[in-house]
Amino acid sequence: MNRILITSAIPYINGIKHLGNLVGSQLPADLYARYNRGRGREVMFICATDEHGTPAELAAAKAGKPVDEFCAEMHEVQADIAKGFRLSFDNFGRSSSLRNQALTQHFAGRLADNGLIEEVSEKQVYSNADGRFLPDRYIEGTCPNCGYDSARGDQCENCTKQLDPTDLIDARSAISGSTDLEVRETKHLYLKQSALKDKLDAWIDTKTDWPVLTTSIAKKWLHDGDGLQDRGITRDLDWGVPVKKGDQDWPGMEGKVFYVWFDAPIEYIAATAELADDLGEPDAYWERWWRTDKGADDVRYVQFMGKDNVPFHTLSFPATIMGSNEPWKLVDYIKSFNYLNYDGGQFSTSKGRGVFMDQALEILPPDYWRWWLLSHAPENSDSEFTWENFQTAVNKDLADVLGNFVSRVTKFCRSKFSDSVPDGAYGDAETALIADLTSKVRAYEGHMEAMDVRKAAQELRGIWVAGNEYLQAAAPWTSFKTDPALAAGSIRLSLNLIRLYAVLSAPFIPDASATLIKAMNTDDVWPDDVAAALDLLKPGHDFTVPDNLFAKITDDQREEWAEKFSGTRG
Repeated sequence: MNRILITSAIPYINGIKHLGNLVGSQLPADLYARYNRGRGREVMFICATDEHGTPAELAAAKAGKPVDEFCAEMHEVQADIAKGFRLSFDNFGRSSSLRNQALTQHFAGRLADNGLIEEVSEKQVYSNADGRFLPDRYIEGTCPNCGYDSARGDQCENCTKQLDPTDLIDARSAISGSTDLEVRETKHLYLKQSALKDKLDAWIDTKTDWPVLTTSIAKKWLHDGDGLQDRGITRDLDWGVPVKKGDQDWPGMEGKVFYVWFDAPIEYIAATAELADDLGEPDAYWERWWRTDKGADDVRYVQFMGKDNVPFHTLSFPATIMGSNEPWKLVDYIKSFNYLNYDGGQFSTSKGRGVFMDQALEILPPDYWRWWLLSHAPENSDSEFTWENFQTAVNKDLADVLGNFVSRVTKFCRSKFSDSVPDGAYGDAETALIADLTSKVRAYEGHMEAMDVRKAAQELRGIWVAGNEYLQAAAPWTSFKTDPALAAGSIRLSLNLIRLYAVLSAPFIPDASATLIKAMNTDDVWPDDVAAALDLLKPGHDFTVPDNLFAKITDDQREEWAEKFSGTRG
């Protein structure tokens, strides 16, 4: 299909994310978006900030700001960081938008009309000191199983035992520390997911091309234990989408808001509508991406996320869409990722352990991070960031293989010929290389189409290496002394190779690619015909010698950064 809808799991608003978050959703989504745009397809790439729920309220309180003001500021921070990493969103929206509020209330109304919403009375812990009901994870106390004194109301992270808040010994509010807690009855709305179990199961069975990671998680939630459970979609909070049935009040639900995991995925649709509003376009602009009765039946919809988000996107959000009985676009493919660990342990937002997105950009340009993260994406298993591995990949792949090739070719041409493509014929060696690269480029395209990120990176590196091996064998610096025309042919092909590298590498390293396109004074049209692409820069075509593309990481830098990011975020 020539219309591709791409969404990345939306980052939570309460803080700047680390590199593990980046590689688990936004960055590979951007890779795929850039690739499809490069192939001439129409792309809609959507992300947003996830702004509702207790963590947002707590983060705002800690910052001493009203929650709406805090969220607005953090949205700008995250948007700027996304630009810093060259994430090419068509829109980076906000789940607190009026569009999302209206759509969330609309879906709730449709689900209620279709008999898929149930009011449930339940008992929850209320903190008198905080004047609010406390979600399970905002109640702490001593675990009755192992004695750990900071167990949460849903689970003890020390012994992993599942808990109820009332199980805790000496329970206290994680917000204020108060022990003045009591159990009160409250009513909430539940989405009757169990009623859609068979429909969801049958739908997932049709997705035979999904990654095993995605399908296995979905099936586990569907069939393990008691199977798919009905899920609460409201909370007793101040900050969030007010509970309404469409545009009508919902009796008994006054003062409540929708649960953040109900409204957050709906923001994918809302953010597209927000873009239409920003552009002054009618609803038809966004409906053609999301409504199958408005043209979205010819859209391929792909989602990117970490494995912890898979249950909500394979079950809860599709249940919302299906349960509405309206012609909304369902996801076609879910690309899920395992976890990226950090230097022998885990990234930790709370402890400041690991590299956070803003800090990464302070020490190196985005292409360095993009290349390492994507070429080590945790697709089939967890992967690990180490400074030694990062240094090696940057120095060998980017500086030695790609950067050195560009430098040698352009500087040699300027020195021995001129700042234009020399007039030289292609011989047997060039013909053989073109045939080899044609095969490699087609393989690269295949990996990108399949969203096999690491395989695509490996194939791209192989394309870079092939040019280096050719240049080393052709040795124009030697042949120039006895046969300048032969050397001219080698350099002519090598300059065309630089353009080819720039176009193919753009999804991975967009800044370096843009630099090369500008230096080669050319366009960025995709090489559907590799032979033609390697003859595009004709003799006499002017170019400029670009600055050094990539600086190597020194041992001193590596050691400094390893120490700086080993513990407390400063």
